[in-house]
Amino acid sequence: MRTRVRLIVQIASQIGKYRSGLSVAVKRLTPAEAAIIADLERHGLDVPQLRDVLCGAHILVDDPELYESWRFPKSRQRLSSHHKTIDKDKFPDIGLKGPLVREKLHGRTQAGTWVQLEKTPAAMGHGFRLPTLADVQHLWDYIVYRFTKSNVGPWGLSKATERRPMYLSPSLGATVPLPASAEAELTGALERIEDADDVTSASPDLAARFPPPDRANTLEELVFTPGTRGGRGLFGASGVYVIESPSPAAKEVLAAGRTQQRWTLPAPGRTRTRSARAGDRELRWAGRRVPVEEQAEHT
Repeated sequence: MRTRVRLIVQIASQIGKYRSGLSVAVKRLTPAEAAIIADLERHGLDVPQLRDVLCGAHILVDDPELYESWRFPKSRQRLSSHHKTIDKDKFPDIGLKGPLVREKLHGRTQAGTWVQLEKTPAAMGHGFRLPTLADVQHLWDYIVYRFTKSNVGPWGLSKATERRPMYLSPSLGATVPLPASAEAELTGALERIEDADDVTSASPDLAARFPPPDRANTLEELVFTPGTRGGRGLFGASGVYVIESPSPAAKEVLAAGRTQQRWTLPAPGRTRTRSARAGDRELRWAGRRVPVEEQAEHT
């Protein structure tokens, strides 16, 4: 894995400008650093995106398991200003130093994990202590970020900040809350459609016998709620399940049917060709006389 990651980084470093020392850092790549890059590649990271990652891009991956997978023996808890809405006591930010990543910082999001490479391995943590030279350099990187609106990564600058992050493997099943201003219009439209079904039905007498559901809350049909079957479309609340596997007897019958010999046309034998002309076109066909005995045999 380390050899593969080295080759990928070397390919990415062929285009663009980087700070000096990248080639040396690649040779000193640690297993932990290789695992992080390999996980990002597994979630869709390509070579152009890797160039941005090396320059400090803020990455979001909709995979919460990466948060624990990137805890290595030399990892440590860090303080950061990223994703303030996350409970930092439950999911503290984790830092890791390395020759390639310099300072890798990652943490949890609501739906997955975020990660970012920083130029300066800051030593910020819980408790009071005197600032070090690394802290002063980290503060300078923050000033550069404020002026350039770009993250300061180990090998360059990146415009993919926390406000405009790089997404890898986004979860298409993520839900977005319905704006309160749209609730009345959407529920009213659904109720009007269901009422119109009674009028447009091909059989009005049957429609009267099977009225649409009279829900206490029509909004539950539109909004997906975890743990329920609501909000999944027309048949979302239907109790339709597959409770049995295919019958073994039916499987044997179907398998036996595939091995049965199918009927085929008999050999044509001796034939005679004929032709007919209709205007500029000529139609040709072949036929043969079949004795009565053979006709009875093939019937």
